[in-house]
Amino acid sequence: MTIVLNGSGLTVEKLVRIARGGERVELAPEALARIKTCRAMLERKIAAHEIMYGVNTGIGEFSEVVLDDEQVQQFQRYLIYNHAAGIGDPVSIEYVRAAIAGRINVQAHGNSGCRPEITLTFVEMLNKGVTPVVCQKGSVGASGDLAPMSQIALLLMGEGEAFYRGERLPGHAAMERAGIPIPGLQARDGLASINGSNLLTAMSAIHIYEMERWLKQAEIAAAMSLEALLANLKPYDTRLHELRGFTGAVRSARAIRKCIEGSDLQTGKIKTKVQDAYSMRSTPQVIGAARDAVAYARLQVETELNGVGDNPIFIPEDDLTLTGANFQGTPVALPMDMAGMAITMVCVMSERRMNRLTNPVLSAGLPAFLTKGAGMFSGMMLSQYTADMMITENRILSAPASILSIPAAADQEDFVSMGMNTAIKNGQILDNAYGILGIEFMAAAQGLDFRDFRKGKGVQTAHDVIRRHVEYLDVDRPLYSDHNAMKALVRSGEILDEVEKVVGELA
Repeated sequence: MTIVLNGSGLTVEKLVRIARGGERVELAPEALARIKTCRAMLERKIAAHEIMYGVNTGIGEFSEVVLDDEQVQQFQRYLIYNHAAGIGDPVSIEYVRAAIAGRINVQAHGNSGCRPEITLTFVEMLNKGVTPVVCQKGSVGASGDLAPMSQIALLLMGEGEAFYRGERLPGHAAMERAGIPIPGLQARDGLASINGSNLLTAMSAIHIYEMERWLKQAEIAAAMSLEALLANLKPYDTRLHELRGFTGAVRSARAIRKCIEGSDLQTGKIKTKVQDAYSMRSTPQVIGAARDAVAYARLQVETELNGVGDNPIFIPEDDLTLTGANFQGTPVALPMDMAGMAITMVCVMSERRMNRLTNPVLSAGLPAFLTKGAGMFSGMMLSQYTADMMITENRILSAPASILSIPAAADQEDFVSMGMNTAIKNGQILDNAYGILGIEFMAAAQGLDFRDFRKGKGVQTAHDVIRRHVEYLDVDRPLYSDHNAMKALVRSGEILDEVEKVVGELA
């Protein structure tokens, strides 16, 4: 189904469909009309020699340098050359596609001043599968993601490199094979293509999508561990959380109860403690707080996806040019720092439940390290080491980047968001989180195999999915294959998909 980009209504889910699913995009006719109107205004101002930043002046520290008519025509090319200064391995194709879609949505407002050919070329690049090669590192998140977005803009001149049908090609070759005309760059076109935090926002949107699915899986894993540990179920009564009032906690408690629904643990026939440890009974409050943090980050990311992130901004109805800092990545970077910390926090609690499953002093009768042959066998003893290592790495990665500004451009750009650092480290946090949660799932499934009672519908479904990928640990074996299989399983979301088929959406 085609996604129409008109400057509003671009959600995280739509962006994922464009980025991953290759969903076709169209520029809304009214958006094209707005772009044309704005361009006409800009060209009148250029002809009248009105001074406009980045159009007929230099940029950054050179903003006071006024360009003559000939220089105006050449400046955009050199602007892109100068800013295509990143370093490192290529960003994944899905992130670059999402960034292009985000830039189209910015230009669709009709406040950027570029020619319509620029926006329409971006649309063709998405639809025909031409994805610029973009270095991962180099952006400080203000004035936008200049370095990576400039590598995208190189394609508008038939330069740079691009991935096309599985090949890495020179930009002109990729565009030619795809049948996309090279629009070239005229006044304003280059800066209008790069002056926003589009890549870090695109990456953050995809991370939000993954974080929300991961948190739902964290609730499933918690439900499994709680059953295996014979938990007192009173802390998961939604009435408890409604009295306090935090939306995330109510949702989390409801999700955990859904997974445990139908368990013998609900009947009162199984003896439980009067009150369990914090890592058990605080689960809804902790995962709920993470849900709330990620929900706020989603709000900020979707606001940015549908806003005018550019500089300068042109308002045709007022015949006005405004310079400012709408490229500043802080509104996304700050909440995404918090979202990354939230995932790490839930990882810490996941490991604490896994510790209770393996520690015979805390496990409500489960065998030491979840093995029937303790002493001869060590069971899942070393799985905890692996989880602990990844948690330590996530704690390091959870230091906020948004407070780490380093001034640049002769102090003209003396406060930047460092939001690209946030986006990169959130990807690493998630990668570890898949493995940490996978290990809890594996331990919980092993623990449940020692319990002889009816499990909750969601818990049993999750257990069955896990056993399709990882066998019961009867005697010791090398566990790295199991750990990697569980990490891949969590990343895929298969457990979540199968559980929601049985218990309904965990929302």
